[in-house]
Amino acid sequence: MSESDSSAIPDETTNPPTQPSHVTGFGRLLLLVGSIGPLGHAPASGTVAVAVAGIPLCWLMRTYLDSTWYAVVTVVFAMASMALHQVGDRILGESDSRKLVWDELAGFFVAMAYAPLTWKAMVAGFFLERFIDIVKIPPANIIDKKMHNGVGVVLDDIVAGLYTALLLWIGQSWLV
Repeated sequence: MSESDSSAIPDETTNPPTQPSHVTGFGRLLLLVGSIGPLGHAPASGTVAVAVAGIPLCWLMRTYLDSTWYAVVTVVFAMASMALHQVGDRILGESDSRKLVWDELAGFFVAMAYAPLTWKAMVAGFFLERFIDIVKIPPANIIDKKMHNGVGVVLDDIVAGLYTALLLWIGQSWLV
């Protein structure tokens, strides 16, 4: 192989590492969990994560937990999401990284808290929550612009979940 044949030599500029080289084992585990494995690396990662992981998890939680325990698990999950996003974003050197998707699940769990447990409600909740989260209805837009930390990342999704929960409650007669 000659010195001019650079195609056989790996080049860091053509294959950059997927995460900073200084990430510890714990950091890698946190990023793996925060991205829900490959879901956080998919196009439209938040939507994919809610569709693939959020809907089944929500269905299981709503089926096997009473409303009090569902609320407790949702609040604990949201708080854990805030911590995970705070640390994960710092590791990745990003703000509100699309690779970390727990915020999307937290918002969806809030949206579905008191909706009827039917496939229609799940589908309506999925589309409504994703739309409202993307559009950023006030105060979510303000939170998104001003709070660049784990709390802000999750809080704008919680706001979308609350709006969705209200709409599902209003339309609950159509969702059963």
